[in-house]
Amino acid sequence: MARPKTMRTALPGVLHFVRYFSPAIKKHKGTIGVAMLALFLQTLFSLLEPWPLKFVIDLITDSQQGRTQGLLPAFITELSTTEFLTLLAIALIIFASLRALFTYISTIAFALVGHKVLMRVREQLFNHMQRLSLSYHSEARSGDLVMRLLSDIGMIREVTVTAILPLLGNFLVLAGMLGVMFWLNWQLTLVVVAIMPALFFLTMFKSRKIQQVSRKNRQREGAMAATASETIGAIQTVQSLSLEEAFSGHFSAQNKKSVKEGVKAKRLAASLERMVDVQVAIALALVLWFGAQHVLAGTLSPGELLIFVFYLKRVFRPLRDFAKYTSRLAKASASGERVLEVLQQEPDIKDQPGASVAPPFRGDVCFQDVHFGYVDAHPVLKGIDLDIPAGETLAIVGASGSGKTTLSNLLLRLYDPQQGRVLIDQQDIRDLTLASLRKQMSVVLQDGLLFSGTILENIVISRPDATQEAVEKAARIANAHAFIEQLPQGYQTPVGERGVTLSQGQRQRIAIARAALQDTPILILDEPTTGLDKDNEHKVSQALKRLARGRTTLYITHRLDAALQADRVALFAQGRILACTTPHKLMETNQSFIDLFQLQQNGRKTQINSEGVS
Repeated sequence: MARPKTMRTALPGVLHFVRYFSPAIKKHKGTIGVAMLALFLQTLFSLLEPWPLKFVIDLITDSQQGRTQGLLPAFITELSTTEFLTLLAIALIIFASLRALFTYISTIAFALVGHKVLMRVREQLFNHMQRLSLSYHSEARSGDLVMRLLSDIGMIREVTVTAILPLLGNFLVLAGMLGVMFWLNWQLTLVVVAIMPALFFLTMFKSRKIQQVSRKNRQREGAMAATASETIGAIQTVQSLSLEEAFSGHFSAQNKKSVKEGVKAKRLAASLERMVDVQVAIALALVLWFGAQHVLAGTLSPGELLIFVFYLKRVFRPLRDFAKYTSRLAKASASGERVLEVLQQEPDIKDQPGASVAPPFRGDVCFQDVHFGYVDAHPVLKGIDLDIPAGETLAIVGASGSGKTTLSNLLLRLYDPQQGRVLIDQQDIRDLTLASLRKQMSVVLQDGLLFSGTILENIVISRPDATQEAVEKAARIANAHAFIEQLPQGYQTPVGERGVTLSQGQRQRIAIARAALQDTPILILDEPTTGLDKDNEHKVSQALKRLARGRTTLYITHRLDAALQADRVALFAQGRILACTTPHKLMETNQSFIDLFQLQQNGRKTQINSEGVS
């Protein structure tokens, strides 16, 4: 039988998973050695456990056939009947107790290894997810990734303890018992062995079907998790647009499909278990029939037939348990495949071989003939040449989709250009490690995203060693200290997930404080005043001016009046730079900019008047 190949076919996810993490498993060789020794002793005492019963039965039936006399030392066979029965009873208790003890030790030892390895796997998966490129995350669904991180690894851990370890022990017992059965009576053992291939292949065939169903079910559950995550994450939009029924219907449809797949897997598993029961009953009937013939012929003692029946029940237990646990094993296989699918995903953006740690930047930024497109057939930037001297504030303006934010993404090396280079201090940023590059840049985005925790934790997230004095100084730069002090718990006030307990203006000022505390030579501001009311816009703009002082600053904005405060303005259109000069010259010479500015100013006056009327 090509047994290993069949097993690998039935459980590719689990075996591939084990091979992939074998280096981590090898670190626990000592614990695994203890577990294997305990498993061996468990097997030994499982083999010995029925033998006291054999001697009792032979004693009761007054049978001296078989090997009773040759198996026991003379001083035991010379004991009285009462003493002999007492010794057998004690032996039975000792064998059962030792089997239970070593079963406990092996289970705990294997569970300890499993939990430690899978804890490391979960950490590795989480770290790997964070390193994967934006191009991957833009296509992946966050809810499905969270399910792989939590539920799938949890499933593997549960199955390792509740199914794989018992099966491993049972297969060892199977090998030992078959050996003893051949020694007792090879003809009866052949009857058992003749049935096993059919039972084995039946189990494998059904298991493959269950695995396929389980894989689909895990995918359905991942889709449901993604839908739930997206809906809850955008609950304000969902409620505002009355989309509850639409999302409920979508979730319900996925849930029904998941239930259908789950019932199908359960039905397959149940049918497999019952088929195994029937075949075990056939094997038992044949052994009893042929065994009784041997007992009547005097070639087998009644006690030896009892051992044979006892072993027979245990011999088929691995296959019976495999049928019982096959649904869990299939789910673990599917979960293993889903975890490895993410871990084997290579990030598009990573440290180049030989990348060096970036020295402290002066802040000279240069884009040389940069071409880039998120999709190759649709370029976003077309031959960008741009020099930004250290300490200069460059405003980048243009219509939506003109490539403004893409420029900052390339500077942060969230993407790499398809052609051209991005330089800092005359050094190609691809020659620097990602961590050392990004640590010298601060970013304030349109939505000042905060994380669940306190205001203090959100400000110091990039500098956990910062003093309270440094935090307050950064908050004052951001025009945030005053409102923070007025909160019930000051800097220790919880902000809720994504900072929902604060206004947009407050969130933005905390994000600015975070950037100020980082104190980096390069600053990226991406539409930082969008969506703010007039009062908050004024406070945030003041904070941004203080923050940008002395730093190389890319100020991406659609607000042309804000751009006029910069040292220079780069006007983008359809992925190209139409002009790059001082605001004064741009207002004098570039009619496109003048028209846009006047149009925007007229729009703002109309908005202010309408607000005044209302």
